Amino acid sequence: MTVIKKLVTLLRGSAREIGESVVDSNATRIYEQEIIDAKHSIEKAKGDLTGVMAKEMQSAREIERLKNEVARYEGLALEALNKTQEGLALDVAARIGTIEQELEEQAKAHASYALQVGKLKELIRSAEARIREHEREIGIAKTTESVYRATQSISENIGSGGSRLANARESLERIRKRHEDLSDRMTASESLENELGHAALEKKLAAAGIGSDANRTGKVMDRIRARQAGAAGGGTPETGAQ
Repeated sequence: MTVIKKLVTLLRGSAREIGESVVDSNATRIYEQEIIDAKHSIEKAKGDLTGVMAKEMQSAREIERLKNEVARYEGLALEALNKTQEGLALDVAARIGTIEQELEEQAKAHASYALQVGKLKELIRSAEARIREHEREIGIAKTTESVYRATQSISENIGSGGSRLANARESLERIRKRHEDLSDRMTASESLENELGHAALEKKLAAAGIGSDANRTGKVMDRIRARQAGAAGGGTPETGAQ
């Protein structure tokens, strides 16, 4: 049993730690949702307030109606007395008493409604002020959290070892080396072509005076001199290559 109790305690402790970890990692979201819930509560309170204000206005109208009733019956009682209708005047007076009692109850209800309206308005104003304060706080918290994330990202990117920035630099260096290798290969290929390829053979033949291009400059000069000599002797030498 002792082992089982300890295991249960361990599980409870683990669940608590996991719960705290989840709450901590989502504290900003929870805070923001609590503000949203408080706003919904305020909207509901405003709905309740409008209901109480409506009852206050209704009681005010009823008070005014009862006052008018009292004034009307007082006039009727006075008219009954003037006509020596004492019994009728007493009946009217009893009716006035009943109306005045109802008037007192309505006045109390109206005062109660007015008090509730005042308290609810004050509570709503106070709650809205606190919500605005909390919204400023959540804004600061979210900004601070963004700064922390950016700082952490910068620290990870500019750190040594296997950081992303270091890896990017290594990739850039590999690209540069690959480009240098390609350039060297192209230079080597051109050099090899000049030494061993068709162009190299043609150059060697020209240097040895072999082939159609061998001593082309000398032949051109011979032709030009022949034309010069023909012009001096009055003849017309044949032009063109011999």
